[in-house]
Amino acid sequence: MPLTRLFACSQRPAVSQSGKLRLLPAVLLAVLVVGGVGGGGWWWKQRQAASVPVSGAAGPAGSKPAGGPGRFGGGNVQPVSVGTVQRGDVRVVVSAIGTMSARATAVVRAKVSGELVAVRFKEGDEVRAGQVLAEIDPRSYQAALSQAQGTLQRDQALLKNAQLDLKRYQDLLARDSIASQQVDTQAALVRQLEGTVASDQAQVDAARLQLSYTQVTAPFAGRLGLRQADKGNVVGPSDANGLVTINQVRPMDAAFSVPEAHLPQMRRRLAAGEELPVELWDRDARRQLAKGRVVALDNAIDTATGTIKVKAAFANDDGALYPNQFVNVRLQVNLLEAVLTVPTTAVQNNYVYLVQEDSTVTQRRIRVGVTDGERVSIEGDLREGEQVVTDGIDRLREGAKVAVIDAGAVTRADQAAQDQAAQRRAFIASLPPEVREKLQKMSPEERRAFLRERRAQMGAGGAAAPASAASAAVSSASGVGAPAAAPASGPQASAAPQPQRSETPARAAAPQASPGAAPPAPPAAPAAPGDRAAEPPRGIPPQVKALLDQMPADERARVMALPQDERRAYIRERLQQQPPQGGATSPAR
Repeated sequence: MPLTRLFACSQRPAVSQSGKLRLLPAVLLAVLVVGGVGGGGWWWKQRQAASVPVSGAAGPAGSKPAGGPGRFGGGNVQPVSVGTVQRGDVRVVVSAIGTMSARATAVVRAKVSGELVAVRFKEGDEVRAGQVLAEIDPRSYQAALSQAQGTLQRDQALLKNAQLDLKRYQDLLARDSIASQQVDTQAALVRQLEGTVASDQAQVDAARLQLSYTQVTAPFAGRLGLRQADKGNVVGPSDANGLVTINQVRPMDAAFSVPEAHLPQMRRRLAAGEELPVELWDRDARRQLAKGRVVALDNAIDTATGTIKVKAAFANDDGALYPNQFVNVRLQVNLLEAVLTVPTTAVQNNYVYLVQEDSTVTQRRIRVGVTDGERVSIEGDLREGEQVVTDGIDRLREGAKVAVIDAGAVTRADQAAQDQAAQRRAFIASLPPEVREKLQKMSPEERRAFLRERRAQMGAGGAAAPASAASAAVSSASGVGAPAAAPASGPQASAAPQPQRSETPARAAAPQASPGAAPPAPPAAPAAPGDRAAEPPRGIPPQVKALLDQMPADERARVMALPQDERRAYIRERLQQQPPQGGATSPAR
C-alpha cells in the first residue's frame, strides 16, 4: 500500500471525530428546544383538562361557559348566600375608649374624736343620704351638753329677776321715789344678762351639734368601699383614710375623647337642643352595658392628640357600672335617613355581586358610606329589594351561575341533630337502672342492636316492654342466654316479641307469629294537618306507606324521628311481622 494512501486512511477517523464534537452543541440546543415545546404543550393540555367541570354537567349544545375559562366556567353552579338591599336609617357612630367616673366621691371621716363603738354598714353596700354608718362614744359630749344647758338655765333665772327689778324701779321713778341713775343701772344689768343667756344658748347648740357628730352619716346616696376602721379604734377628724369611701354611682359619668373634626357638628346639635346618644359596651365589645347622652364638652382641644374630651351621663339603674371601669364608647354624631344599605359581608373592594333573574351574578361598583352594625350605607346602581351575594364571593366571576341557599339551613340541621340526640338520651333515661347498667357494658355494635330491638318491641307491643323483657333483650344482645319472659295476656300476646339468643340481635327481636295470631291493629286516625313530624315522607313504597298509616300518631312520630338506618331496620322488621294477604303469617327471616 502506498504511503500516501495509508496516511489518508489514518486521518479519516480524526476528521470524523472532530466533526462530531463541533455538532454536539447544536444537537443539545435542538433537544432543549424540542423539550421546551413538548413541556409547554403538556402544560396547556393539563390546564385545558382542569377547566372541565368535575361533576361532568354540561350546558346546552353550542353554549359557551358563563364564567369564562377555568374552573368557574362551564356548567358549574356555585352555592351562595344572599342579602337584600334595604332602605333605612344609618347612624354615624364614632368609637372611642372611655373611663367611668363617679358623679361624686367623698371620704367619710369622724368630725369629733372618740372611740368607735359601732359600725353599722357592710362593705360594698349602697346607702341613702343621711344613713348612720358608725357611732362614736357620746358620753363626754352628752356631759358637755348638760353643762351648757345648766349654765343657760342659771343665767335665764338671773335675767328674769333683773327684769322684774327693772320694772319695779321704773314704777318708783314714775312716782319720783327713786333716782333715775339706779333705774338706768338696772336696765344695763338686764341687757348684760340677756347677752349672757344668748351666749349660753349658743353653747348649748354647739354641745348638741358635737353630740350629733358622734353618729357618722352618709353625706349622699352612693356605694360604699372597704372599711378603714374597726370597732374599738379611736378615730378623729385628722385621720387620713377616714372610716370609708363613698361614691355616687346613680347617675355616673363617662369621660372619653373624640377627634376634633366632629366638634362643629356636636356643638351645632347641642346648641339646637338635640341629644347625642352614647352607648357603652364591655371590653370585648360584645355586650351593651348602658345607654346615655352627652352632657358636657371640654373647653379646650388637646394639641398633642387633636381630640377633645367629652362627658356623658348614664342613669346606671341596674348598678352595672363602676368607677374607673374601662368601657368602649359609641357616640352617635349624626343620623342618615332613608339611605340604601347592604350587609357588610356583601362588599368587596367597592364591588358587590348582584343576583339577576336568570340566577347569574354581575358585578356592580358602589361607593361605600357609613357602617352601622352589620349593614353599610352605599351609593350605586342598586335598587331596594335586590339581592346581593354575602357568602361565597371568592368563588364567583362575572356571569357565573349561582344557586341561592338558605342561610339558616345549617342552623336548622344542627338543631335537628341536637333534638335527635336529646330523644336518644330521653329514651335511654326511660330504661330501668339494671338495663342501663348492662347497656354501658356493651360494645357499640351490641348497643346499637339493643336500641333497635328495644324500639321494635315498643312499636310491636304498642307500649314499652316490661323490665323483664328488656333485661332478656339485653342478655340476648350481649350474648348471654336468659329465659324468655312470660307471655302477656290478651290478643296481643302472640304479637309480643320473644327474646332469644341469636347471632343477629336485630333479627332476634322479630316475633314468631303463630297461625292463630290476632290480626294487626286497625288503622289509626290520620294525623292532624299541622302534625308535620308524624307525616310520612313522599315517594316511599306503597307497603311502607300502608304500614305507617296503620301506626298510631305517637308511634309514627317516634319512627320518623329515628335515624335513617334505624328507621329502615324498624320498618323492615314490622313488615316481616305483618301476615301475608292469604291470612297466614310469614315466619321471620
